Amino acid sequence: MTAPLHEARSGTPDTQQGMRRRNLSRVMHTIAADGPMSRAAVASRIRLTRAAVSTLVDELIRAGLLEELGPERPGRVGRPGSALAVSRSGPAGVGAEVGVDHLAACVVDLRGEVRARAERHVSNRGRAPEPVVDDLAALVRQVSEEADREGLRPAGITVAVPGLVARDSRTVVRAPNLDWHDTDLGALLPAKPPVTVDNEANLGALAELWLGERAPGDFVHVSAEIGIGAAVVVDGRLLRGTRGFAGELGHVPVHPEGPPCACGGQGCLEQFAGEVAVLRAAGLDPGEGRVGLLAERAVSGDRRVRSALREAGTAMGIALTGTVNLLDPQTVVLGGALSRLAPWLLPSLEAELERRTAGPACEIAVSQLGSEGPLLGAAHSVVRAVLDDPAGVAHSA
Repeated sequence: MTAPLHEARSGTPDTQQGMRRRNLSRVMHTIAADGPMSRAAVASRIRLTRAAVSTLVDELIRAGLLEELGPERPGRVGRPGSALAVSRSGPAGVGAEVGVDHLAACVVDLRGEVRARAERHVSNRGRAPEPVVDDLAALVRQVSEEADREGLRPAGITVAVPGLVARDSRTVVRAPNLDWHDTDLGALLPAKPPVTVDNEANLGALAELWLGERAPGDFVHVSAEIGIGAAVVVDGRLLRGTRGFAGELGHVPVHPEGPPCACGGQGCLEQFAGEVAVLRAAGLDPGEGRVGLLAERAVSGDRRVRSALREAGTAMGIALTGTVNLLDPQTVVLGGALSRLAPWLLPSLEAELERRTAGPACEIAVSQLGSEGPLLGAAHSVVRAVLDDPAGVAHSA
């Protein structure tokens, strides 16, 4: 877990109370990123006095956010201090995901460890929001009860959905692959703990930023499964757009006179590189585990499967050209379930980008998080909120 990239831009007022809240956050982020470590080490890292840090640490320990592990390992000069770590109990983040063909939920503790996870494979295309949310809530209760037995309590829930979510709201404006329109998920979920709803591609990009081994500060994250979404990260911050709708790569026209799309357009990228389209081109029926089957067939040399993946890569390259030319990102990261098919998608994708982009082609990388990205990003978004404002969590406990 990396230290926050937004500390210097905090909007907390410069009052004594505001400074205290920021310093509590700095202590939490430092120990989360580099702990276990002593009070002296924290003081040196964030450039506060040991006395000030000790006061902050004591408050965080009382709130159950930090714990002492005992004396630091021997070999250091001077009297050993007590090693501090983020608590394994107390507040935790709950992530939930609505997919076209699955539902999932997980609990992540403040150390970033997944402590409970549950998934259900079910076709949600065309289902009304109410029964889908009921099923999702059952999974959330299951993982929350499992986490509760380990001393964890949800500090919030973030739900990932494959659709447009209005900025600063919990309303799914449009999710073409679910056939949902203007759906207020907040009204369908319990009032406590607090619920946030976000686009699955956005959360996948945030997971890449927070959990990726070498995530750059500027990249485009492509989340490719049944639908195709994208998210843009600039200078370590998610670019949401005025209404929160930035990143609808799947509905960028690739061949304007092509087949109709669920969004109402024609020839969209999803009609050529979405999971259903690739399976159709490969001569396979949609179904659970089909991405794995595509990979197996590609490895074995199946010409029709390899041709379908090559054409999908070409379509993705065409759609990404405008984004790359406009934003000049350092990297394009391929995530989602189709990241498993990268060996057969990337050659044609990279060739198309190299042919069409104005400058040198940017790097193409494959996410190590794969299809887990949106769910992990959802849970970690709650964890980050706790680290950003531990005082608020302590007071609400």
